[in-house]
Amino acid sequence: MFKKMLIANRGEIAVRVIQTCREMGIATAALYAPQEARSLHVAYADEAIPFSGSFSDPAAILAAAQACGADAIHPGYGFLAEESDFIRVCTAAGIAFIGPSADLLDRVHDKVETLAFVRANGFRTVESLRPAFDEDAESIAESAAQLGYPVVVKSCYGGRGPGERLARDPERLREAVRSALAESRAVFGKEAIYLEKAILPANQVGVQILADRHGNLIHLGDREGSLQHNNGKLIEEAPAPCLSPEGRAELLDSALALARLLGLENAATLEFLIDDAGRFYFTEVKARIQTEHALTEMITGVDLVREQIRIAAGDPLSLRQAEVRFRGHAVMCRIHAQDPLNRMRSSPGQLQEVRLPVGAGLRVDTYVQSGCNVPGTYASLVAKLTAWGGSREQAVARLGRALEDLTLTGVPTNIPFLQSLLRDEAFAVGRYSIETGYRHHADIPEDDAYLQAVAVAAALLYAGRGQPAGAVVPDRLQSGWHRSSRRLPQ
Repeated sequence: MFKKMLIANRGEIAVRVIQTCREMGIATAALYAPQEARSLHVAYADEAIPFSGSFSDPAAILAAAQACGADAIHPGYGFLAEESDFIRVCTAAGIAFIGPSADLLDRVHDKVETLAFVRANGFRTVESLRPAFDEDAESIAESAAQLGYPVVVKSCYGGRGPGERLARDPERLREAVRSALAESRAVFGKEAIYLEKAILPANQVGVQILADRHGNLIHLGDREGSLQHNNGKLIEEAPAPCLSPEGRAELLDSALALARLLGLENAATLEFLIDDAGRFYFTEVKARIQTEHALTEMITGVDLVREQIRIAAGDPLSLRQAEVRFRGHAVMCRIHAQDPLNRMRSSPGQLQEVRLPVGAGLRVDTYVQSGCNVPGTYASLVAKLTAWGGSREQAVARLGRALEDLTLTGVPTNIPFLQSLLRDEAFAVGRYSIETGYRHHADIPEDDAYLQAVAVAAALLYAGRGQPAGAVVPDRLQSGWHRSSRRLPQ
């Protein structure tokens, strides 16, 4: 087993990896920028290394690993998690990479070719086309017309989210392409797009796969991530409520067959869209651990990071498919430092007070504490709040109470938006789609409790107008026996 692991990431995923490494007796080294010195991954790691480079710079990460004597690197998600060239560099340097093989990433790197390969082997996939010239308006328009509207303009890099735009008609195509290219360039440093036939309404479901180097491959069930805003998942749950028992069995069997076809290794997720008739369409493979992995861990009891590390060390899976037990239901929400009154724009800054909820069935993944900075140079995610229950209703109720108990002051957050989604009638009955989250448009809830709180706050502000800030000694206490009785003898 490995002796020391460099965490080539930050935020809550760095804390998560450190937790498992501590249980396995593996020393950890964390990287941090000056503004993140109070982040929890810095406090929890055995060694914290000041880092002025980029987490996307292979040379800087490898140099840090060699300098601290690490024999393994865990990339978390994002950054270098799916860069085959970096994996080869690590291998050449004698440092293990906790994740897929470089060859696997090369096979699935081209999304359009992967879809064509999967389709040729008898699996349903979304229809997709790569324009002849990515930035040629005529070529793109021809491809979109061939697919038929609505279409999704997608970056060839990364997963769903960054670099993805929906164009419902030709008039909106040009702006969708411009935005997708700009975001792909900003997030991934590269710009190339393809078009996908949009399936509306639809639900987004992922199947968690684990595969070792000994031919063992299992699934750990499904997760639904249909509640989104600006292409980012907000509330996710496992198992997916959109699936019938028969549909789930068919999906999971297909996912196992597809995983073997693609030769998946380590932890990976196969993503599908489910249409309103219950048909599922393969869309892409995420050959890494995902942000929402806690959902799977809550309903199976399997530590995915531990399995990742064991697989990378050459060990077989610790369990077989027949040994996987699914228990209850889990719901997760992503807490972002975003301003719901300003179109959910990122709101970096210093957190003044952090008070995390506690209770049965709750799990909080976060890197923040009171006085911690939320930097503006990274994603705005500050915490993931997951609730488990014996039933979906119990899990949702626990999540709602946990959001009420969570305190994050100093920067605006999307908590009001999450609470409005939890109150949505479609979500309550488990019959929602990708478009449900967009209906809310980040509206602040206007129920009686919220309006009462606003009224009280307004009254207090009005009553305090013109008064000096800070403590004031009343005039009646400035003289008389109030002061004389407390005066020391002369």
